[in-house]
Amino acid sequence: MTKIEIVDKIGENIALPKKDIEKVLDQFVKIAQDALQEGTKISVTGLGSFSVKERKGRLARNPKTGEKVEVPAKKVVKFKPGKELIEVMTGKPPAAQ
Repeated sequence: MTKIEIVDKIGENIALPKKDIEKVLDQFVKIAQDALQEGTKISVTGLGSFSVKERKGRLARNPKTGEKVEVPAKKVVKFKPGKELIEVMTGKPPAAQ
């Protein structure tokens, strides 16, 4: 689903101009990007949570040549689905952890 499709779906349920909906969605994305860049966790009830994880550098192997390649450390965004999303996707409550 693209951003425009999301804006259209929201517009079906909320009486706002699509340009205003797009501005709100753009602002949400900007706030989320800024928060994740600062290392802040984002939780959206009904969807899940986003956080930043630090991956360590490691030595890997190029599968084509077999040559050793150093993979540098980096930060990645991690998504953990919320209980409601798990229930919608599987049709049953998540297993107890």
